[in-house]
Amino acid sequence: MYRDILIQAGLTNDQAIMYEAFLKNGVMPASKAALKAGIKRGLGYRIIEQLVAIDLLEKIDRKVAVFAPNHPSKLTDFLHTKENVIKTSEAALQGVLGSMVSDYNLTTGKPNVRFFEGFDGVRKVLEDSLQSKEEILSYADILVINKYISDINGWYVAQREKKNIKKRAILIDSPEARKILAGYHRAITDNRLLKLETPLFESIMQIYDGKVSYITLSDDQMIGIIVEDRAVYEMHKALFNVTWSKAEQI
Repeated sequence: MYRDILIQAGLTNDQAIMYEAFLKNGVMPASKAALKAGIKRGLGYRIIEQLVAIDLLEKIDRKVAVFAPNHPSKLTDFLHTKENVIKTSEAALQGVLGSMVSDYNLTTGKPNVRFFEGFDGVRKVLEDSLQSKEEILSYADILVINKYISDINGWYVAQREKKNIKKRAILIDSPEARKILAGYHRAITDNRLLKLETPLFESIMQIYDGKVSYITLSDDQMIGIIVEDRAVYEMHKALFNVTWSKAEQI
């Protein structure tokens, strides 16, 4: 009667059958509960221990121990606990997923391209670089960053400072850019300026850990791309270093 719902709530098939048997029959010793549930005695004991551990059954010590079902509202507590475990596990997984993908791509020789959209997409692309084991190389237009993602960039710089991830950045030279850079995070970011007769880039490129990421920033849309390919990474890294040598120190 309740088995399918209990399984949807996160119990195994055997746990659902056993808990339902207790709901319908009340306090019982383990041997009788296994019989009522139609489960072999040895397995029944193990299932009962599991239900006690998640607080759906209560053990009552007598000459022969018996077990009583706890209130079904305990299932809500069980669900909330599972949700918290899943959230914690998901956060931990996201923290290492980039490295796992990198290892996979390196061992299989397969390039990897990931696409993201919107403010959340921009944040995810920047978050990926926070796993970098080497300094980040970046091209950007600081005016566009301040216009569209100043809050996200403030959070990102704070995280880099916390993790001590250094960056070398080449930025478009302008009086406004120089004013912004006057007190800009010099402990972890080394900026150089490049004079270009060009409109605003409206984009950011970052080179790190075998990856090249791109973020486009405009009123129309925001898109992030992460390309994970060793050849593309090495080419952009070499080009960056040549450009860096010609850019003006601040």
